[in-house]
Amino acid sequence: MKITAIKTERYGIFIAFIVICIVLAIASPKFLTLPNIRIILTQVSINALLAFGVTFVIITGGIDLSLGSVLAVAGVIAALFASPDAYPVIVPIFMGLAAGAACGLFNGVIITKSKVPPFIVTLGTMTIARGIALIISKGRPVSNLSDSFNFIGGGQLAGIPFPIIILVIAFVICSLILNKTVWGRYMYAIGGNELAAKASGINVDKIKMLVYVLSGILTATGGILLTSRITTGQPNSGLGFELDAIAAAIIGGTSTAGGKGTMTGTLLGALIIGVISNGLDLLNVSSYYQQLAMGVIIIAAVVLDSNNNKK
Repeated sequence: MKITAIKTERYGIFIAFIVICIVLAIASPKFLTLPNIRIILTQVSINALLAFGVTFVIITGGIDLSLGSVLAVAGVIAALFASPDAYPVIVPIFMGLAAGAACGLFNGVIITKSKVPPFIVTLGTMTIARGIALIISKGRPVSNLSDSFNFIGGGQLAGIPFPIIILVIAFVICSLILNKTVWGRYMYAIGGNELAAKASGINVDKIKMLVYVLSGILTATGGILLTSRITTGQPNSGLGFELDAIAAAIIGGTSTAGGKGTMTGTLLGALIIGVISNGLDLLNVSSYYQQLAMGVIIIAAVVLDSNNNKK
């Protein structure tokens, strides 16, 4: 019985994903077409990047509510340096990533040094980062971006949209960090039992800072992708993105209690959200009902996680 339970827990999310795809394919002939699959993966790429970052955070027992605002400030800063003939494309990319890393480091330092709960700190950062995005953009979209920068979100390599390539690369790197490095083992240890992790000699504060910096960098990558894709740095972009990212991680099996989660599960969680949204769009279902369906799925995932933790 134990082996069956483990297998069900491990493969349940994959089975759910396949079932959802089959149902939507039957309901809409357009669903499983190659152009639509490409659209789904492109749309999922940004949420998945944010979800990878917040997975690191949740595994250590934290939370990051600042994702949407950090995405906006990173996108705006990248756009400010992406004017045609102003700088090489590496400059806006670096500036955007640096902005995300700085926001993540700010979260990590305040959380570890003040011992204020991550919920409160990242809630404050959410407001601060949004304010910074509005101030530096003067409340207006930053447009007129270079073609090389716009290629990041809108270009293709060998027929594959560039955002999908970035998604795959980020997934591989994040999986390696979590599963093949000592940092990943420390993350699980801290989320499982922080006091025991400290007693075993793990520098808990350092690892917590690291996960928030990783979250900021991955969020900034999503912000750069979004800015490039819509060819404009929008200070109001990313509203509610943190909820979708956290939902993807939880649906994918990352425990809200910490100490448990995988990048594969998070990717599947992001794909489930993207597939359901796309399928309901194809079926002309109102966005109101889509939000209702997504809320039900999130609550169900949290309830299942709570039951597993009790067991």
